[in-house]
Amino acid sequence: MNRSYIEHALIAVLIQFTLLPFMDMWVAGSVAVALFLGREIAQNEYRVAHRRGWTWGQVPPVNWYEGAWRGWTRKSVFDVLAPLFACVVIASLSRHTPMLN
Repeated sequence: MNRSYIEHALIAVLIQFTLLPFMDMWVAGSVAVALFLGREIAQNEYRVAHRRGWTWGQVPPVNWYEGAWRGWTRKSVFDVLAPLFACVVIASLSRHTPMLN
């Protein structure tokens, strides 16, 4: 297991608990996971653009959908799945903990 998976899961749970006073536990977890999903999509766009010869200062030769469609590696998938799993576990456990409801 990669260290970044654990770090991403912990950061996502921290975001989830930080947003808890403002929204439901499930919604807060969704926001945390969406942040990591957006981050990975942006990294995939850069990865695809670099493969096509893009350099800083140019317009990236990437269509709007390619960050979500192309460039995914096993690491980038698990960088999203680890926060998703952690937030789902925390939200599921919150049903049984009166303080978190």
